[in-house]
Amino acid sequence: MSRVPAPNGLKIFSGTANPALANSICEFLKVPLGDIMVSRFSEGEIRIKINEDVRGRDIFIVQPTCPPVNDNVIELLIMIDAFRRASARRITAVLPYYGYARQDRKDQPRVPITAKLMANIITTAGTDRVLAMDLHAQQIQGFFDIPVDHLYALPVIASYIRKKKLKDLMVVSPDVGGIKMARAFAKVLGTDLAVVDKRRWGPNEVEAMNLIGEVKGRSVLIPDDMISTGASMVQAVNAILKAGATEVYACCSHGILSGNAVQNLQNSPLKEIVITDSIPLPLEKRISKITVLPVGPLLGDAIMRIHNEQSISSLFDNLDPR
Repeated sequence: MSRVPAPNGLKIFSGTANPALANSICEFLKVPLGDIMVSRFSEGEIRIKINEDVRGRDIFIVQPTCPPVNDNVIELLIMIDAFRRASARRITAVLPYYGYARQDRKDQPRVPITAKLMANIITTAGTDRVLAMDLHAQQIQGFFDIPVDHLYALPVIASYIRKKKLKDLMVVSPDVGGIKMARAFAKVLGTDLAVVDKRRWGPNEVEAMNLIGEVKGRSVLIPDDMISTGASMVQAVNAILKAGATEVYACCSHGILSGNAVQNLQNSPLKEIVITDSIPLPLEKRISKITVLPVGPLLGDAIMRIHNEQSISSLFDNLDPR
């Protein structure tokens, strides 16, 4: 049975990438989740059918392009096309996690800039606006020729860390590229900042080299935008503990946790890893060291502000890591 559209024209729909997050957003906004069928034909092709009238509606599609990345990207594109052909007034792609973000530049000869390619495809499909969270690189916002609203999980994570009341807390950036994020955490938490200087041998091969800053006798928090295999994080943790830190915690916006990541983190000396639910965490990966924080309210607040043509940046007036 079709649901009755929200009276103000706002409608939220979800693909199969993270329906729990979409439900969390709807619960926060007190609106029903849109009625849409997402299925597969026998040969694997994706089939989409919108089961309610969306003509003239302000549509938000919640679909992080997390693993399986390619399936979720294609599903997103087909959903966007379906809403465009159904005469939606505006289509906003809500991408809590943006896949292919690490391929944002030509760091070697004869390689693509896939993050830009994805931006082109999403725009061409008919998207009017993008809502993203903690993009791997700030310049990705410029890859889109449509408005991009960029959220930070910082206030959600920082609030949790404050409640732990860690003794002599210090923030350490896991690499030079993460200094801006680490500086923002240090500012919000009122702590000092240090940096792990590392050399990367390959996409998943990292050797921690040196620590810039004094961490002896301190509790340490390592913030990052994502944890993939966990190899880089474990290298940083070992370097920090070797320098005399008493305990190390880690946090990230996107817990990809691919390959042997869960095993690597569980066997590491990390006290706790704090992630958000931007990417769904399977039950088999829910180890005792991992804490998952909800970002549905943050995304819901941003969605309502976009719908009402209100400022998004005011959500982060005192937290902007730029």
